[in-house]
Parts: sequence; structure tokens; C-alpha cells
Amino acid sequence: MFPMVTGFLNYGQQTIRAARYIGQSFIITLSHTNRLPITIQYPYEKSIISERFRGRIHFEFDKCIACEVCVRVCPIDLPVVDWRFEKDIKKKQLLNYSIDFGVCIFCGNCVEYCPTNCLSMTEEYELSTYDRHELNYNQIALGRLPISVIGDYTIQIVRNSTQIKIYKDKSLDSRTITN
Repeated sequence: MFPMVTGFLNYGQQTIRAARYIGQSFIITLSHTNRLPITIQYPYEKSIISERFRGRIHFEFDKCIACEVCVRVCPIDLPVVDWRFEKDIKKKQLLNYSIDFGVCIFCGNCVEYCPTNCLSMTEEYELSTYDRHELNYNQIALGRLPISVIGDYTIQIVRNSTQIKIYKDKSLDSRTITN
């Protein structure tokens, strides 16, 4: 009879735990019902991208020493680095550098481990094309910096709700100081 009582106690504890999890998820669902939907009219309005966003890779040809660290740390061996060894100066000379963004997983390892910091992540996320082969960027296309969303006057910037709350709080603080 004793194992039967402990079985009922375990069943009761599991039932209470399950009810608590269901209650917590229901409270989270109810907290989201009070929020208004946010609609962004995409081509004319864009949201500000977070500081650590990993977009298209920017490449600086003059800084690259053709060490191929980016190729070694890439999980899919994506960057293609063509170089030749200059015997008179005893250095590698970079000939061509390309990345196929149709295959890239935007992990950021190449940027993180580059010893000369010739690679960096940009905020560009609009890489859609009609032809898959247009996503293969050479060193010239990688060298172009994208237009910043903040600097583009034709686009209205939409901030997320936490940024709006911070700006409202700052404006309220400045009003109370001046009054």
C-alpha cells in the first residue's frame, strides 16, 4: 500500500507542476494581448537594426594579407582567396577575394578571426536577386559600403517599442528639469 500512496503523491506533484507551467504560459499570452500590432510599410519605412546585426560582409582589399584564416574558420569553407607568392618581397599578393552570399550562413567567424580586420559586418540585409549567381560578390562588390538607413532621407525610420519608451522617458525627464 505504501508504493501506491507515493505514486499518488508523485502524480499530484506532477499535476501541480504542469498546471503552474500552463498558468505561466497563459499569463505571458495575456500580457501580449494588450500590445498594439506594429505594421511597417517596408519599402518606405525601415526599422533600425540592432548594433550587433550580422548583415553583408564588407571587405577592404588593401588590408588583406591573404593569410586564409577566414577560409579555415568558415564552417563551409566559403571565402575564395586567390593569391600568388612574390619572391622578390617574400610575401603573398592577393589577386581575388570572393564570397557567395547564397551559401553564406552569416556566422561572423571570418570577421571575428581576421588578423588585419579587413572584414566587417554591415547592416545591409536586402540581398534578394532574381538570379542566384548575382549573390557571388567579388572584392569590388564586397568593398562597397551600403547606404545607412539613418542617412537615407527617403526612408522613414521606425523604432521598436523599447526605444520609443526610452525616448519618451528622456523627453519627460527634460521637461521636468526645465519646469
